[in-house]
Amino acid sequence: MALDPVLAPITRRAPELPASLKLPHIAPTADTLLEHSLKRRLAPGGLPEHALGRMEALVLQLARIQNGSPLAFDLLAFDSPQLVVFAADHGIADEGMSELAQSMTCEHVLQLLLGAAPVSALAQMHGFDLTVVDAGVASHITLPEDARRKAPLLLRKIGYGTRNLMLGPAMSQAQAVSALHAGMDVVRHLPGNVIALGDVGVANGVSASLLLSRLCGVPLADACGRDDFQGPGIDDSVHQQRIEKLSAAASRHRKALGPLDALAALGGFEIAMMTGAMLQAASERRVVLVDGYVAGAAALVARSLSPNVADYLVFGHRSADSGHRLLLIHLQAQPLLDMGLRLGQGTGALLAWPLLLAAQGLLER
Repeated sequence: MALDPVLAPITRRAPELPASLKLPHIAPTADTLLEHSLKRRLAPGGLPEHALGRMEALVLQLARIQNGSPLAFDLLAFDSPQLVVFAADHGIADEGMSELAQSMTCEHVLQLLLGAAPVSALAQMHGFDLTVVDAGVASHITLPEDARRKAPLLLRKIGYGTRNLMLGPAMSQAQAVSALHAGMDVVRHLPGNVIALGDVGVANGVSASLLLSRLCGVPLADACGRDDFQGPGIDDSVHQQRIEKLSAAASRHRKALGPLDALAALGGFEIAMMTGAMLQAASERRVVLVDGYVAGAAALVARSLSPNVADYLVFGHRSADSGHRLLLIHLQAQPLLDMGLRLGQGTGALLAWPLLLAAQGLLER
């Protein structure tokens, strides 16, 4: 696959991060002795090696994450699992990058708050506490007077949507740092040792595609396929116009090569907050369940800022977005499910949750 010369990353010394960005320490989880012991427990005599296939890899990853205590590891324990959905609007939506009106971001947030979203049912079924974070929705979020709220709303708004990245950086570096710190702060105040992350934001898949393209050198036409845009089928001419606009925007920000600079120029407030949430959760040795393409883009930025975070990320599913498939390849990540989802909001992460419970059960035999 040929790299787009405008977007291909340039090999150079990594730029220094600003002193204002305080990244938490994340310990690696590698433990050869633990893995050897667990493999013997998972496959007792008479079973072939790797009989459990990818379930074995999941069990080992979860055990490594939870093996941070001085006490010897015994069983997996999942306490007070949390689902956090970050919501924000994107200025690039003004360029016709979605068939959905920007007002649908606020509408989806209201559905989450009222317990009417599909992921709300999954959270209730699996015992997840759902929290919605306004990272930068373009309007005030107001529930109807007679409505009964089912989930809390945290106000962490950095701005009323990002700027149109066709005209300038989506956010300033200071805003990107503030959003990263806000995501860390959200996690610090949540209980439990499992956190699932989802997103809401019209046109946020465009930012995910631009970040994938910039940080991994994937051509935009591959990172942002025709069928990836929200809404009904897009004809070739409209799709080509969108790719040309995005290519022009990427060229405008061609000097934004490092993860923080790329996040500020091309990302979104919810992506930045999810990035901070992943970093903080990993520093606390929590299991981090990653949802779809947009959450995956946050994982890409988080790994670029602190490589050890990858040890704590469990990718719930592979979405129908062509860019998400490429992103997972670059992250060398194996998702637990592949069900053609396009929904976001943490839906795929919670659909994969029973596999983590199965991993727990395998060690309880």
